[in-house]
Amino acid sequence: MPDAKKITAILLKKYPNPRTALNFSNPLELLVATILSAQCTDVRVNEATKKLFKKYKNVKNYAGADSNAFENEIRSTGFYKNKAKMIIGCCQKLIKEFNGRVPSTMEELTTLPGVGRKTANVIMGSAFGKQAIAVDTHVLRVSNRLGIAHSENPDKVEEELMRQIPDNRWTAFNLAMILHGRETCTARKPRCGACVLYDECGWPEKDKERI
Repeated sequence: MPDAKKITAILLKKYPNPRTALNFSNPLELLVATILSAQCTDVRVNEATKKLFKKYKNVKNYAGADSNAFENEIRSTGFYKNKAKMIIGCCQKLIKEFNGRVPSTMEELTTLPGVGRKTANVIMGSAFGKQAIAVDTHVLRVSNRLGIAHSENPDKVEEELMRQIPDNRWTAFNLAMILHGRETCTARKPRCGACVLYDECGWPEKDKERI
């Protein structure tokens, strides 16, 4: 089985200071951006939040937003009706139950509308500096190809990775894996010949994709 610790070291040598591609300046903005990022590129989310973050300065602004107007403001991110409902509902709950502040624990975050383990881990890792592994499509694909995960279930993959990756490197590993999935180990036509993890990778298809 591939050595997850060695894979982590190689990835972090290539990406020594990985960061989320979503633009934000506080936990609330990251919460909103992460909900908007479902089935949408980070580039498109960042375009939408440029205006959004100027208009909606705090949790009360979102909680009291007109749903129709808000839907139009986030329309470009797709699934805008559902996302608007989740964000407004989320912020209303933050006011009612969390004194208007975004909580920093998995248990509390996952009580919010639209917040599952992946979103909670993104917020914990990038907004609060905690160690967390958020399994998005890139992490799911790359970890299975490498052979350090063996499931299409994100929660099971999260558990597998947490057992193998040093717990002081979870967030950095997570963000580096996302960058690696976007730049090298892409869904279609992965650049195996240019991959720093080629020798560590257990994917049987890698020789076919080598350039």
